[in-house]
Amino acid sequence: MDFPGSIAALEGALTFGINPSLDGIRALTDALGRPQDAFASVQVTGTNGKSSVTRLTAALLAAEGVTSAAYTSPHLESYTERIELGGAPCSEADFALAVSAALDAASRIGGGADAFTEFELLTAAALWLMRERGVDVACLEVGMGGRWDATSVVDPAVAVITGVGLDHTERLGSTVDAIAHDKAHIIKPGSSVVLGPGTLGVAAHFLERADGFDLHPRFVTEGDGETVVAEELTVRYVVSERPSAPGGALKLDVRGVHAAYGGISLRVPSFQAPNVATAIAAAECALGRALGPARARHALAGMAFPGRFELVAADPPVVLDGAHNPQAAAVLAASVAEVWPDGRRRPWCVLGVLADKDAAGIVAAIDPAVDRIVVTETDSPRARGAGDLAAVVEGVTGAWPEIRPDLADAIAHAREHAGAAGVLVTGSLYTVGRARALLRSR
Repeated sequence: MDFPGSIAALEGALTFGINPSLDGIRALTDALGRPQDAFASVQVTGTNGKSSVTRLTAALLAAEGVTSAAYTSPHLESYTERIELGGAPCSEADFALAVSAALDAASRIGGGADAFTEFELLTAAALWLMRERGVDVACLEVGMGGRWDATSVVDPAVAVITGVGLDHTERLGSTVDAIAHDKAHIIKPGSSVVLGPGTLGVAAHFLERADGFDLHPRFVTEGDGETVVAEELTVRYVVSERPSAPGGALKLDVRGVHAAYGGISLRVPSFQAPNVATAIAAAECALGRALGPARARHALAGMAFPGRFELVAADPPVVLDGAHNPQAAAVLAASVAEVWPDGRRRPWCVLGVLADKDAAGIVAAIDPAVDRIVVTETDSPRARGAGDLAAVVEGVTGAWPEIRPDLADAIAHAREHAGAAGVLVTGSLYTVGRARALLRSR
């Protein structure tokens, strides 16, 4: 099967389905010879930050000479982005080979591709490819929740929860406690557990489950902030310098359980600081020892985060960020205020949101941080129409936004009228992925 054929086959699966069991993914991986048993896994869940932590952890482990891989979702431009080997997306040939293996397994089980969700097939394919390529540690981002997510076919050596907020409430529950309970199921006997700062209000759920397996979690916090574990298991970070312009440097120091890591520098907003500290904690757990501080600094300095406050043009700046819920939008708004400190000179916002997301919450969070909103839509069947989104914007802000349904036109219009202040494109990873492809082709 070639790459286009593999994509076509995946599109025939239950694209947005979710099975409230692990039977499907277990059947697939059993038919593939249980590839997940060939390597150790770091499993990462959380409402926000999990993609960044997954990729950061893989990079830190690679710097230590470990053959690592990262599995993330969704993709921005190509399905190959979901499986990273050696810090880069897998090749189209490898992707097609892996999907072919998963589809062959589905055929042997009976029922074919349409008996499984797209995510089950992709997860099985990723695990198969990681085994075939000799991966030592796989860093796996949970797609949704934790209990029934396909990645939970693994028994993780390290279970990471970055934080808990309200998202996917139709599947995971309508309260943060219900969502935390679901995410807690990635903690399994023998796992090392890392709790990010965003778990503070619901940490009891994770601590209770860990205690049932006689596990001793690590907790990440800023400065001298509150901790929910013993001090010797607390990972603390301090931001020493925050960026003051798009593309500016974030500098921080992290005190891990095994070592201190000073002088870390990345060209990202400061919302990535807790993700960096959480990834260091996870990498230490995976290795059972300290990282080389110089190696860690070098690996982190080279990190880029596609679709996460990604600077794709500098003069004037154009930033892409896939904030898709109010919590992520609030973090984004704080980042905009941080790197555009002059409140009189803020970027225009091109906004495209999916129909099943809290558009009003996203607008309420982002509107105070930007000069003007231009609403748009993508060709995704899940996209909220631009006119409908405009009504949401008016309801929240009291002002009718500009409507540019065509994304390319919306970006061009915003760039023309925003001037030197620049443009922010946000609202969903689908919007950002389409924008990224448009901007990179010019």
